[in-house]
Amino acid sequence: MKKSSSHLAILFILATVFFGSFKSYSQNNLTTDTASEFEILLNHIESNNNFINSDTYPASVSASEVKKNIKNPKYHIIDIRNEAWFEYGHIKGAVNVKSADLLTYFENKIKPKEYDKIVLLCYSGQSSALFTMLLRLAGYDNTYNMKWGMSAWRLDFAENTWLKFTSNDYASKLETNKNSKPEKGDFPTINTGETEAESILKIRLEKAFATPYKEYIINATDVFKNPTNYYIVNYWDIEKYNQGHIPGAVQYQPKTSISSKTDLFTLPIDKKIVIYGSTGQSTACVVAYLNLLGYDAGNLAYGANSFMNQILKEKGWNAFTQKEINTYPVIE
Repeated sequence: MKKSSSHLAILFILATVFFGSFKSYSQNNLTTDTASEFEILLNHIESNNNFINSDTYPASVSASEVKKNIKNPKYHIIDIRNEAWFEYGHIKGAVNVKSADLLTYFENKIKPKEYDKIVLLCYSGQSSALFTMLLRLAGYDNTYNMKWGMSAWRLDFAENTWLKFTSNDYASKLETNKNSKPEKGDFPTINTGETEAESILKIRLEKAFATPYKEYIINATDVFKNPTNYYIVNYWDIEKYNQGHIPGAVQYQPKTSISSKTDLFTLPIDKKIVIYGSTGQSTACVVAYLNLLGYDAGNLAYGANSFMNQILKEKGWNAFTQKEINTYPVIE
């Protein structure tokens, strides 16, 4: 009997160790025998390609750098604007690829590893930032976003985007009190029908690339007029947050907060999340990431530049100004 008891005890210990390895991301620190698709995907991304919390985030390059490398065979420029705008004027050597076709283009049309940098650009740098994030999640770590988009290339492009949509309309409506994060709660449900991380990721990426950026856009007017309709994430450091933020906004630290080890699970799964920073470019990356995981997140168009541009200028906080606009040539 003693021998049998010893065997049972050993089996119990081994079983405990084995099943204990299947620890859930549940905020109550429970353990489960079977991980959900969300947990499988999140664990895979955080273990292999945690770009959102890395030093390389948000992976942007300036228009001047692109200009210097137009003849560099190790640079590949992809313009995701519509065909009409591309024909109106584009950078020499750039190829026009629809955002919905980017994944196929990378898989079948080019050999991405042959390039030092593959640069995506759009009208303002926001949609191209979102798709740069998705390409990075797909494993293409040499993809970059051109900051400010074609608005940084020539004045006429800027007049239709950044110069048109920057304002100070709500600069007087900011608050300075701190809004606390809620307790950690449930995480989203993903249903691809797959059990392997790579398969789940591929299906989620295909869906993400097929979704037009315009579906993620939220305007400042909507947020200020209806703040309770959203969970508002201020994706800035604490100093900027304390200087003034959208009423109700909660501060999340860039490169740190969107992680299972920190504050990811404080985000709601039953409410629209709006993310804002200074320009809407780096936050577009966050929006791409969260939606891939199953959250319902939108990007505040043009970031804080859309409602407090003058304050950003005064404080040197990544404001769009005339000095960002170059006079570089285009192919018409």
